Amino acid sequence: MKPAEPLPGARSPLLPRHDITGLILAGGRGSRMGGVDKGLVPLNGRPMIEHVATRLQPQVGRLLINANRNRERYAALGFPVIPDLLGGFLGPLAGMASGMQTATTPYVVTAPCDSPLIGRDLVARLAAALTSNHADIAVAHDGERPHPVFLLARRDLVSDLTEFLATGGRKIDRWFARHRIAFADFRDAPEAFINVNSAEDCAALEAQLAEIES
Repeated sequence: MKPAEPLPGARSPLLPRHDITGLILAGGRGSRMGGVDKGLVPLNGRPMIEHVATRLQPQVGRLLINANRNRERYAALGFPVIPDLLGGFLGPLAGMASGMQTATTPYVVTAPCDSPLIGRDLVARLAAALTSNHADIAVAHDGERPHPVFLLARRDLVSDLTEFLATGGRKIDRWFARHRIAFADFRDAPEAFINVNSAEDCAALEAQLAEIES
Protein backbone atom coordinates (compact mmCIF):
# COMPACT_ATOMS: atom_id res chain seq x y z
CA MET A 1 0.00 0.00 0.00
CA LYS A 2 1.34 3.44 -0.93
CA PRO A 3 -0.15 6.03 1.41
CA ALA A 4 -0.31 9.51 -0.04
CA GLU A 5 1.56 12.18 1.85
CA PRO A 6 -0.55 15.15 2.98
CA LEU A 7 0.24 18.36 1.17
CA PRO A 8 1.29 21.17 3.55
CA GLY A 9 -1.38 23.82 3.69
CA ALA A 10 -3.52 21.99 1.13
CA ARG A 11 -7.22 22.67 1.19
CA SER A 12 -9.70 19.78 1.03
CA PRO A 13 -12.43 20.68 -1.45
CA LEU A 14 -15.46 18.43 -1.31
CA LEU A 15 -16.50 16.46 -4.36
CA PRO A 16 -19.97 17.27 -5.68
CA ARG A 17 -22.56 14.82 -4.40
CA HIS A 18 -23.78 14.09 -7.95
CA ASP A 19 -20.27 12.89 -8.86
CA ILE A 20 -20.44 10.05 -6.32
CA THR A 21 -22.34 6.75 -6.43
CA GLY A 22 -22.94 5.01 -3.12
CA LEU A 23 -22.63 1.24 -2.97
CA ILE A 24 -23.85 -0.79 0.00
CA LEU A 25 -22.12 -4.17 0.15
CA ALA A 26 -24.58 -6.92 1.07
CA GLY A 27 -23.18 -9.75 -1.03
CA GLY A 28 -21.48 -11.84 1.67
CA ARG A 29 -22.38 -15.24 3.06
CA GLY A 30 -23.00 -13.99 6.61
CA SER A 31 -20.94 -16.93 7.83
CA ARG A 32 -20.21 -15.39 11.24
CA MET A 33 -23.96 -15.22 11.87
CA GLY A 34 -24.70 -18.76 10.74
CA GLY A 35 -25.23 -17.93 7.08
CA VAL A 36 -28.01 -15.36 7.55
CA ASP A 37 -28.33 -12.51 5.09
CA LYS A 38 -27.11 -9.79 7.43
CA GLY A 39 -28.52 -6.87 5.49
CA LEU A 40 -32.03 -8.20 6.12
CA VAL A 41 -31.63 -8.84 9.85
CA PRO A 42 -34.30 -6.78 11.66
CA LEU A 43 -32.95 -3.88 13.70
CA ASN A 44 -35.52 -1.79 15.57
CA GLY A 45 -38.20 -2.93 13.18
CA ARG A 46 -36.32 -2.28 9.94
CA PRO A 47 -33.83 -4.34 7.92
CA MET A 48 -30.29 -3.45 8.95
CA ILE A 49 -29.41 -2.28 5.44
CA GLU A 50 -32.22 0.27 5.59
CA HIS A 51 -30.44 2.05 8.45
CA VAL A 52 -27.28 2.20 6.35
CA ALA A 53 -29.18 3.44 3.29
CA THR A 54 -30.94 6.15 5.32
CA ARG A 55 -27.57 7.57 6.37
CA LEU A 56 -25.69 7.11 3.10
CA GLN A 57 -28.27 8.17 0.50
CA PRO A 58 -28.24 11.91 1.37
CA GLN A 59 -24.46 11.94 0.88
CA VAL A 60 -24.40 10.62 -2.71
CA GLY A 61 -26.02 11.22 -6.07
CA ARG A 62 -27.21 7.64 -6.57
CA LEU A 63 -27.34 4.57 -4.37
CA LEU A 64 -26.78 0.93 -5.40
CA ILE A 65 -27.01 -2.31 -3.42
CA ASN A 66 -24.67 -5.21 -4.08
CA ALA A 67 -26.42 -8.48 -3.15
CA ASN A 68 -26.18 -12.11 -4.25
CA ARG A 69 -29.18 -13.46 -2.34
CA ASN A 70 -32.73 -12.25 -1.73
CA ARG A 71 -32.38 -9.69 -4.47
CA GLU A 72 -36.14 -9.12 -4.68
CA ARG A 73 -36.28 -8.18 -1.00
CA TYR A 74 -33.41 -5.75 -1.41
CA ALA A 75 -35.01 -4.28 -4.53
CA ALA A 76 -38.12 -3.52 -2.46
CA LEU A 77 -36.06 -0.81 -0.74
CA GLY A 78 -36.20 1.14 -3.99
CA PHE A 79 -32.57 1.02 -5.11
CA PRO A 80 -30.96 -0.88 -8.01
CA VAL A 81 -29.59 -4.27 -6.89
CA ILE A 82 -26.54 -5.76 -8.59
CA PRO A 83 -24.82 -9.12 -7.98
CA ASP A 84 -21.09 -9.72 -7.77
CA LEU A 85 -19.19 -9.38 -11.01
CA LEU A 86 -17.88 -12.92 -10.49
CA GLY A 87 -19.81 -15.75 -8.84
CA GLY A 88 -18.71 -17.76 -5.83
CA PHE A 89 -18.84 -15.20 -3.01
CA LEU A 90 -15.34 -13.90 -3.68
CA GLY A 91 -15.41 -11.15 -1.06
CA PRO A 92 -16.00 -7.40 -1.04
CA LEU A 93 -13.75 -6.64 -4.01
CA ALA A 94 -16.12 -8.55 -6.31
CA GLY A 95 -19.01 -6.41 -5.12
CA MET A 96 -16.96 -3.25 -5.49
CA ALA A 97 -16.04 -4.19 -9.05
CA SER A 98 -19.68 -4.76 -9.90
CA GLY A 99 -20.65 -1.40 -8.43
CA MET A 100 -17.86 0.42 -10.25
CA GLN A 101 -18.88 -1.20 -13.50
CA THR A 102 -22.51 -0.15 -13.01
CA ALA A 103 -21.86 3.39 -11.78
CA THR A 104 -21.67 6.28 -14.22
CA THR A 105 -20.16 8.82 -11.81
CA PRO A 106 -16.44 9.61 -11.48
CA TYR A 107 -16.34 8.24 -7.92
CA VAL A 108 -17.81 5.35 -5.93
CA VAL A 109 -18.09 5.18 -2.16
CA THR A 110 -18.71 1.86 -0.39
CA ALA A 111 -20.06 0.83 3.00
CA PRO A 112 -21.10 -2.57 4.39
CA CYS A 113 -24.71 -3.47 5.10
CA ASP A 114 -23.99 -4.39 8.73
CA SER A 115 -22.69 -1.05 10.07
CA PRO A 116 -25.87 0.94 10.75
CA LEU A 117 -24.08 3.73 12.65
CA ILE A 118 -22.08 5.02 9.68
CA GLY A 119 -21.38 8.73 9.91
CA ARG A 120 -23.59 11.23 8.14
CA ASP A 121 -20.33 12.92 7.08
CA LEU A 122 -18.63 9.72 5.92
CA VAL A 123 -18.44 10.80 2.29
CA ALA A 124 -17.32 14.35 3.08
CA ARG A 125 -14.40 13.11 5.18
CA LEU A 126 -13.36 10.52 2.62
CA ALA A 127 -13.60 13.10 -0.17
CA ALA A 128 -11.48 15.58 1.78
CA ALA A 129 -8.77 12.96 2.31
CA LEU A 130 -8.83 11.87 -1.32
CA THR A 131 -8.70 15.33 -2.88
CA SER A 132 -6.22 16.95 -0.50
CA ASN A 133 -3.78 14.05 -0.95
CA HIS A 134 -4.33 13.56 -4.69
CA ALA A 135 -5.06 9.91 -3.96
CA ASP A 136 -6.79 7.19 -5.97
CA ILE A 137 -8.59 5.73 -2.96
CA ALA A 138 -9.48 7.14 0.46
CA VAL A 139 -9.99 4.69 3.31
CA ALA A 140 -11.53 5.32 6.73
CA HIS A 141 -9.19 4.95 9.74
CA ASP A 142 -10.33 5.09 13.36
CA GLY A 143 -6.88 5.85 14.80
CA GLU A 144 -6.14 2.22 15.55
CA ARG A 145 -6.80 0.48 12.28
CA PRO A 146 -8.16 1.08 8.78
CA HIS A 147 -11.64 0.00 7.72
CA PRO A 148 -11.06 -0.93 4.09
CA VAL A 149 -14.67 -1.50 3.04
CA PHE A 150 -15.43 2.11 3.96
CA LEU A 151 -13.75 3.73 0.98
CA LEU A 152 -14.07 6.30 -1.75
CA ALA A 153 -12.40 5.40 -5.05
CA ARG A 154 -12.05 6.71 -8.55
CA ARG A 155 -14.44 4.74 -10.74
CA ASP A 156 -11.87 4.48 -13.52
CA LEU A 157 -9.96 2.00 -11.34
CA VAL A 158 -12.55 -0.61 -12.35
CA SER A 159 -10.40 -2.02 -15.18
CA ASP A 160 -7.49 -2.57 -12.82
CA LEU A 161 -9.77 -4.14 -10.22
CA THR A 162 -11.38 -6.54 -12.67
CA GLU A 163 -7.94 -7.56 -13.91
CA PHE A 164 -6.83 -8.12 -10.32
CA LEU A 165 -9.86 -10.35 -9.66
CA ALA A 166 -9.51 -12.22 -12.96
CA THR A 167 -5.93 -13.17 -12.07
CA GLY A 168 -6.97 -14.60 -8.70
CA GLY A 169 -6.57 -11.54 -6.50
CA ARG A 170 -8.87 -11.49 -3.48
CA LYS A 171 -7.10 -9.58 -0.69
CA ILE A 172 -8.19 -5.98 -0.51
CA ASP A 173 -4.86 -4.76 0.90
CA ARG A 174 -3.02 -6.28 -2.08
CA TRP A 175 -5.24 -4.37 -4.45
CA PHE A 176 -4.70 -1.21 -2.43
CA ALA A 177 -0.94 -1.71 -2.81
CA ARG A 178 -1.31 -1.03 -6.54
CA HIS A 179 -2.67 2.47 -5.93
CA ARG A 180 -2.16 5.71 -4.06
CA ILE A 181 -4.04 5.55 -0.76
CA ALA A 182 -5.09 8.28 1.66
CA PHE A 183 -6.51 7.66 5.12
CA ALA A 184 -9.47 9.69 6.39
CA ASP A 185 -9.26 10.42 10.12
CA PHE A 186 -12.21 9.10 12.13
CA ARG A 187 -10.53 8.95 15.53
CA ASP A 188 -13.39 10.95 16.97
CA ALA A 189 -16.06 8.54 15.67
CA PRO A 190 -14.93 4.90 16.02
CA GLU A 191 -18.52 3.82 16.68
CA ALA A 192 -19.31 4.49 13.01
CA PHE A 193 -17.58 1.22 12.13
CA ILE A 194 -19.29 -1.08 14.62
CA ASN A 195 -20.71 -4.05 12.74
CA VAL A 196 -23.05 -6.90 13.57
CA ASN A 197 -21.70 -10.43 13.85
CA SER A 198 -23.96 -11.96 16.50
CA ALA A 199 -27.36 -11.69 18.15
CA GLU A 200 -25.63 -9.93 21.05
CA ASP A 201 -24.19 -7.32 18.69
CA CYS A 202 -27.63 -6.80 17.23
CA ALA A 203 -29.23 -6.27 20.65
CA ALA A 204 -26.52 -3.78 21.67
CA LEU A 205 -26.96 -1.80 18.46
CA GLU A 206 -30.73 -1.75 18.84
CA ALA A 207 -30.25 -0.07 22.21
CA GLN A 208 -27.80 2.48 20.72
CA LEU A 209 -30.05 3.29 17.80
CA ALA A 210 -33.08 3.68 20.05
CA GLU A 211 -31.14 6.21 22.13
CA ILE A 212 -29.86 8.11 19.07
CA GLU A 213 -33.24 8.22 17.35
CA SER A 214 -35.29 9.09 20.46
